[in-house]
Amino acid sequence: KKQKQREKIERQKREGTYMTKKEKQKAKLAEQRLEAMRQAGMLPVPGQKDGDAPKKKKIVYENKRKGGKGRAKTPQEQQKAKEEDKAKEEAGAVPDSWEDEASDHEQDDKTPAPEEPKAEDKEPEKKDAEDDKGNDEWDADSNSGDEWDVDSDEDDKFDELTARLQRVVVANKEDDDEDLIEKEKRAELERLRQIGLERAERERIEEEKRRKMMEMQEEKNRQEAMAAAKREEGKRKRLEQEKVNLAARSRDDLRCPIVVIMGHVDTGKTTLLDKIRKTNVQEGEAGGITQQIGATYFEKKTLEMQTEKLNQIRKFDLKIPGMLIIDTPGHESFTNLRSRGSSLCDVAILVVDLMHGLEQQTIESLTMLRNRGVPFVVALNKVDRCYAWKTCKDTPIQEALKVQPEGTISEFESRSLNAKVQLQEQGVNSNLYWDMGDEDWENSDFIPLVPTSGVTGEGVQDVLRLLCEMAQKKLWKQIMWCANLQCTVLEVKAIDGLGMTVDVLVVNGYLKEGDKAVFCTLDGPIVTEIRGLLTPPPSREMRVKSEYIHHKTIKGALGVKIIGNGLEKVMAGTPVMIVGPNDEEEDIKAEVMSDLTDLESKLSTDKRGVMVQASTLGALEALLQFLREETQPPIPVSAIGIGTIHKRDITKISIMNEKGCPEYATILAFDVAIEKEAREYAQEAKVRIFTADIIYHLFDQFTRFMEELSERRRQEAAEVAVFPSIIKILPQHVFNQKDPIIVGIEVVEGILKVGTPLCVPALAGLHVGKVTSIESNGREQETVRKGNSVACKIVNEQNPNITYGRQFDASHALYSTLTRASIDALKENFKDKLENEDWRLVVKLKKVFNII
Repeated sequence: KKQKQREKIERQKREGTYMTKKEKQKAKLAEQRLEAMRQAGMLPVPGQKDGDAPKKKKIVYENKRKGGKGRAKTPQEQQKAKEEDKAKEEAGAVPDSWEDEASDHEQDDKTPAPEEPKAEDKEPEKKDAEDDKGNDEWDADSNSGDEWDVDSDEDDKFDELTARLQRVVVANKEDDDEDLIEKEKRAELERLRQIGLERAERERIEEEKRRKMMEMQEEKNRQEAMAAAKREEGKRKRLEQEKVNLAARSRDDLRCPIVVIMGHVDTGKTTLLDKIRKTNVQEGEAGGITQQIGATYFEKKTLEMQTEKLNQIRKFDLKIPGMLIIDTPGHESFTNLRSRGSSLCDVAILVVDLMHGLEQQTIESLTMLRNRGVPFVVALNKVDRCYAWKTCKDTPIQEALKVQPEGTISEFESRSLNAKVQLQEQGVNSNLYWDMGDEDWENSDFIPLVPTSGVTGEGVQDVLRLLCEMAQKKLWKQIMWCANLQCTVLEVKAIDGLGMTVDVLVVNGYLKEGDKAVFCTLDGPIVTEIRGLLTPPPSREMRVKSEYIHHKTIKGALGVKIIGNGLEKVMAGTPVMIVGPNDEEEDIKAEVMSDLTDLESKLSTDKRGVMVQASTLGALEALLQFLREETQPPIPVSAIGIGTIHKRDITKISIMNEKGCPEYATILAFDVAIEKEAREYAQEAKVRIFTADIIYHLFDQFTRFMEELSERRRQEAAEVAVFPSIIKILPQHVFNQKDPIIVGIEVVEGILKVGTPLCVPALAGLHVGKVTSIESNGREQETVRKGNSVACKIVNEQNPNITYGRQFDASHALYSTLTRASIDALKENFKDKLENEDWRLVVKLKKVFNII
């Protein structure tokens, strides 16, 4: 508003119409006076035409000079008036001008209005008018002396009018000011009222939002509570049904035992496995041996045929429906085969090289089997390597031993005895299986030994027979078939014409086409319908991919390929479950994800550690357990992953560089592939990737890297870190007193190291110098511990004139000069180099040097 007012004033100034308040008051007063004079007939009314008859003037006794006030007299007129006044005074008479004027007015009233004079007559008329006017003025001047009273009254009236107008102007101004203040007050009140209304509206909206959020939260909590209740109810029903199914098991209804082969590298695991799988294939006949998905399946009649010769020696009634041997050798398959926290493997073959005995990985496999409580058979492989061994292809081992020369038998017995001793050292009782009595079989501590040859086939039939015996004598409770589904993912593969498929091993229960299956992924559980269940044809036709056999129902134990949607991210080694008609889907989802959830809950709580990537869930679990429990010190893990390493994994672990832990910007990749883009980005992001197919190799690589990093940090901190020590000078061994000081010393406390600065606290902290070399018996040393005496050279570059015997002597003990920075460097980089006694000395020296 004020801005508009200023703009208006500027515009008026430019136009020349601007007036101050005082000028406006004067103009208003003048206007009022003019109006009063017009009303009195003293001035013509504006807008009156010439032809109109003028109104009759009322005779007013007043000073005519007031009427002529609007025009100033010329000097000639003033002079003429003075002369006339003088002449009248001389005449001594005053004419009755008022009577003459009155008669003149009357005469004017009677006289008609004159016509409009012509242009050329205007000048004389004008002159006559001026003369008349002058006469009138003279008449007015010559009025009676009584008119001063009238003049005085008029002045008083005008003064009173002026004062009244001034009061009105002041009152109006005050009213205007008051109106402006009131207006501003009203505007402010209106503004505050609007603000209040807006605030109230906002509060109402916020309250509405809060109310809705509370309602949504309550509804969400209610839904979650209902879902949790339904999930718990589903879990309760599922567990009850599982108990019913377990109770319905029978010894007459056994499933195929699942076998894995374990052992050290190069012990012949793969050769032996191939020999077991191809026992009867060389005849061109499948013989009931079917190459299933991820496992080799032996039918019952095949097992009977293979063990026929052994049956003649010792009768055995075969009751199991067959045998399933996992294709992949090694303990990886053992760890991968899991179902909801328990191993799917029933029995294992531990392969030991007869020529070399137990080796590191064999011992590790042995420990794993014993921890899991899995029974196993020890195959003493490479028996054909014994001196002068006579090959008896694919015969029982006892038959083969009968034809061997005495020297070969002697060597075999010696080597087998050595293997038994090594097993005994690991706490395992064992014996050759034909030497075991019934007591040994019933005693689970005794492990049977079976000599075999993966090349010539001796003893392979013995292994099969022994596995069948163990299954029926020791494992019959474990291998009773149960309706509870036990299924685990072996591998995820893309097959031409079928898309992404999942290879699974069904141990117990049924799988049916059309079932709703739940799989585990890193992004959470996925539910998909089983569109197909496939098994390959017999092994001789395995090259033909189009001849997969479709099944409507699969009964465990069997390997099978599942076709479904959205299976790309399914993780190997995770369980598979089916949502039945009476099951709650959320309960099944939670159960499927339980293994992965448990693993993630065991990760490093401080979020600082390496990333571990493995091929399967079981391998990941084994690797985490190894890093956490079997390494010293334990390696912290902050993130886990399964499958191929992608760029996002590099980004995830590269944050360790920002957290100030560059040593943990590392990925330990166990048996997984790495994308090319991820490998390139890792170099850019300063992330190291260690890859290996054996857990120990990963540990060795990372340990080596950490040692190199620690050594590099120690070298960088060596200039700052000062080891604590207190030494005394041996006065009988002073070799040089000055620049450099060479003396014999004894370390009273701590560790004296080359580069340690020494001082004398008793002499106000006198700096003696820095130890540049230490010798003992003519040999240079880097460090000297408490109780040892050596010769050392001390150099003071700042004050080379410091002299033993002048500034200090043998009566003064020398201390390591510690600072806060040197103590911090010790803690960070040399913690393992100092013992508890040395740290106590550090605390003591902190008080000496007043270090906080």
